[in-house]
Amino acid sequence: MFKKGTKLYSIVNAKCPRCHEGDFFEHKITYNPSKITKLHDNCPKCNLKYMMEPSFFYGAMYVNYGITVALSVATFVITMGILNFSLLQCFTAIIAVLLVLAPINMRLSRIIWINMFVSYDENISKKEIK
Repeated sequence: MFKKGTKLYSIVNAKCPRCHEGDFFEHKITYNPSKITKLHDNCPKCNLKYMMEPSFFYGAMYVNYGITVALSVATFVITMGILNFSLLQCFTAIIAVLLVLAPINMRLSRIIWINMFVSYDENISKKEIK
């Protein structure tokens, strides 16, 4: 499921969607606002240009919205249904979860977005190994 060549491998490991070798982001997960979504211009291994067109990652906002809604609903169900929190406590928990996970959501939405348009190319990976 998470083996090299699958989209999940690229998403979970934040690797280039074409070669699954090069890192997608310049920095590991951080809360520094200037480093959260900083990515390489090109893949260090296969030279894939990540910013395929101007404003390419604006579409990642839709993915981020979906992740945010899913997290909000899951948090609400857990806090209201399982933990029996009051409505105000539920919304406070939702805000806390979204704030804590914001950097992860931003990075995840970008890597998911580029994986929608770029597929793994086994031939490129083999060229890099040789």
